[in-house]
Amino acid sequence: MSTPSVEALNAALATVIDPELRRPITELGMLDSVEASPDGTVRVVVRLTIAGCPLRETITADATAALTRVPGVTGVEVELKVMTQAQRDALKEQLRGAGGQRGIPFNEPGSLTKVFAVASGKGGVGKSSVTVNLACALAAQGLRVGIVDADVHGFSVPALMGITQQPTRVDDMILPPVAFGVKVISIGMFVSGNKAVAWRGPMLHRALEQFLTDVYFGDLDALFLDLPPGTGDIAISVAQLLPNAEILVVTTPQAAAADVAERAGTIATQTGQKLAGVVENMSFLEMPDGGRMELFGSGGGRVLAERLSAAVGTDVPLLGQIPLDIRLREGGDAGRPLVLTAPETAAAQALQDIAGKLNAKPRGLAGMSLGIQPK
Repeated sequence: MSTPSVEALNAALATVIDPELRRPITELGMLDSVEASPDGTVRVVVRLTIAGCPLRETITADATAALTRVPGVTGVEVELKVMTQAQRDALKEQLRGAGGQRGIPFNEPGSLTKVFAVASGKGGVGKSSVTVNLACALAAQGLRVGIVDADVHGFSVPALMGITQQPTRVDDMILPPVAFGVKVISIGMFVSGNKAVAWRGPMLHRALEQFLTDVYFGDLDALFLDLPPGTGDIAISVAQLLPNAEILVVTTPQAAAADVAERAGTIATQTGQKLAGVVENMSFLEMPDGGRMELFGSGGGRVLAERLSAAVGTDVPLLGQIPLDIRLREGGDAGRPLVLTAPETAAAQALQDIAGKLNAKPRGLAGMSLGIQPK
């Protein structure tokens, strides 16, 4: 059998995707060299962004698997090196654009990312579980999705996603961990154990700003922000940092919960943001005989949507009603979102339907350059 060609080896390595940057290693300047011996042994040298890259074993395994599939390859030896500072600078410039400028990419005129700020009037309505499952539902459809856990004091997204890995730092750029195809960043990834984060307004604003500027999410189709309950500092900071973000309000059927959630939604009248809609969680419990038990009452979501529509002067839809399901709670505790583990359940199907409606929402063209010149 003939010695594998360099072209065939490079083509195989082009299928190896960096787990954090989600792009081929051949495009990122990570491939240092590849050569094949007459006996079919292939030696490849891969440059890692940092010495302690947490996914080095994944890259090694994926490169080995890709090269093994090339006809004529009898063995693979992968050597890992670390990029020089010049190579890291070139990578950052490639990712961020000319000059490697820091900024909020989702505010750029050409950005097509839909940004949803998931809010609630009070805690305990399942806002974070809804956020995680909506993000995973869209990622399962092949979309590029990210989550910013903006609930700094009550962060829970990493646990709900089963993420224990810390973000990778490439100088001043942060690469977020990826779970179920979703890129995630949370302050919980930077604190030890279950330590409390006791920060006030300015520090909360700075943390959110750093998540949006220093974290490299790449080109996303959708970005979800899991906001803390209420209308405090973070809600105001989101309006300042991401003025195009649409607010998605989560409530329960209970009238009292809808009253409180109305305040979280009407902040849009002060910030000028749009309301994406209302999600009613814990709507009912399906009984074995097919009946429904409405543990928290009924109608709260529809009433809230009507009130918000009247307050902002535009239609705010009730996007869906999610039934109670013990598997939703169990999936959150295990770090396995329900839409992936039990997609056939009524709760998962309700979440998938809501995700589909969010995906179908058109991205506004206001402020975008269409590249059209008058003649």
